[in-house]
Amino acid sequence: MARSEPSAVSAAPPEVIPRPRPQLPTSGRLAVVVLGLVVLVAVVVPLMPLPSPRTVDTARSLEPPLAGRLLEELPELEPREGEAADAWIDRGFGELGPISRLMVRARVAICGRWAVSGLLGRDELGRDLCARICWGARVSLAVAVVAALVTLVVGVPWGAVAGWAGGRVDDAMMRAVDVLNSIPLVFLVVFLVTVLGEDSIRLALDSLGIGRLAIFFLVVAAVSWLSMARIVRGRLLELRDATYVEAARASGASPARILLRHVVPNLAGTVVVTLSLTVPRMMLFESFLSFLGLGVQPPDVSWRLLANAGLKALIPLDPAWWLFLFPSAALAVTLLALGFLGDALEAVLDPRRHR
Repeated sequence: MARSEPSAVSAAPPEVIPRPRPQLPTSGRLAVVVLGLVVLVAVVVPLMPLPSPRTVDTARSLEPPLAGRLLEELPELEPREGEAADAWIDRGFGELGPISRLMVRARVAICGRWAVSGLLGRDELGRDLCARICWGARVSLAVAVVAALVTLVVGVPWGAVAGWAGGRVDDAMMRAVDVLNSIPLVFLVVFLVTVLGEDSIRLALDSLGIGRLAIFFLVVAAVSWLSMARIVRGRLLELRDATYVEAARASGASPARILLRHVVPNLAGTVVVTLSLTVPRMMLFESFLSFLGLGVQPPDVSWRLLANAGLKALIPLDPAWWLFLFPSAALAVTLLALGFLGDALEAVLDPRRHR
């Protein structure tokens, strides 16, 4: 009886189902849209056909939204007789950089002296609130950007090195953070206001091109990274002794591979969430510094400064509600968008969410 040949058909390899990439939640996408619009307005506001944020018109003091002429010709958007060519820019918009000056000139060249005014009402000096909110977005977002950059550039490496190195390096670096945290913030701000208020020091700083706003950003940078350094250090201490990190060391993986493959992905979510909390805190901190005389001062404008001024205008007999509502709404929506974006990015970046 003939023997049958063995089957030459080998078992097919199991089908590998690719893991779906994590998608940004709907709340995160909406936050990206909102923040994108806010940033776009802050960047292109010199091109927008709005009145200058500093122009005073007491005849239209506390004019409600949509109460006056929405389209009008503004004589302040041109130099007066005997003035320098760009004096009208400094008078109406303050000290601007070269790119912003070029954008303002382009706006006048395109739209002439016509502007859309009174959309959101006017303040007690007759200044257009919509223009002031749009220009105030620049300062408020600049505070957020400075806080985020310093937190990422200083706080994350500081905490990461301290947590990964351990030992005496960790002790020395974290004691420096403890010293900075031990300085009372109010004392620091009052000290800076007192010292910088001296005429000789103020003139010396002005000669170097360092204004009050630059000192304000310096103070924001000095206090924004401390919490991030502590949180990152604690997370690194946890990750350094994790089982999968020990297994990677035992398998002969290089320190660079361990950091890039195992540590950074597990650290990214923590950094994003902490950053989403730090940036709103620094934007609110700007109001505190302005109250003590070190932050944004009139005639410069920020959202928090506008909200504080609007709160004072809420008198019982004739409340100018628009002065408080619109700046507060802009600030609240931006802070909420930052919070939603941080939560959404943490959900996408944290590997523990995808197991």
